[in-house]
Amino acid sequence: MKPQAIAGVSAGADSEMESVYPSIAATSVGRLVGTICDAIPLRIGGVKLSTLLFALPLAPIAVLPYIWLKLFGQRYIVTNRAVRVVSTLGVRLYREIPLGEIDNAAVDVKAGQAFYHAGDLVLLKASGEAIATLEGVARPYRLRQIILDAREARRSSDSSLATINARQPQPA
Repeated sequence: MKPQAIAGVSAGADSEMESVYPSIAATSVGRLVGTICDAIPLRIGGVKLSTLLFALPLAPIAVLPYIWLKLFGQRYIVTNRAVRVVSTLGVRLYREIPLGEIDNAAVDVKAGQAFYHAGDLVLLKASGEAIATLEGVARPYRLRQIILDAREARRSSDSSLATINARQPQPA
């Protein structure tokens, strides 16, 4: 077996870079809880009054979408070749978006998602058309940057490989 230049990374194979589970901000119930807990801006000891008043009574309601997402939801996997949407349990692949198709990514924070520091990550083509939406991603700007960096690395790697393949063999 030929040694790898970077441990765990092979040019001919997929390497998982990041796996992200959506927060309950992906659900309407979660966004409602987030909106209520973010409603009163007055702070006591650095914590919003609405969070102090409503977080504990709403916790049992928030647990239901959390359990639902963990059992029947999706997760998002970023590899060195694609962004995949797969089931949380099992290996069912719902969607695969090659990194080469992604031109940009936009963050859309819906009402109630700010409480969870979450948002929807919209993957865009060069024309501005949405390819896919990754809903309820915690810290969406971080995942956006990971995807854009992986895309640039993929483009650079593909360009280098094309240059190498285009070279004519030198006579010995």
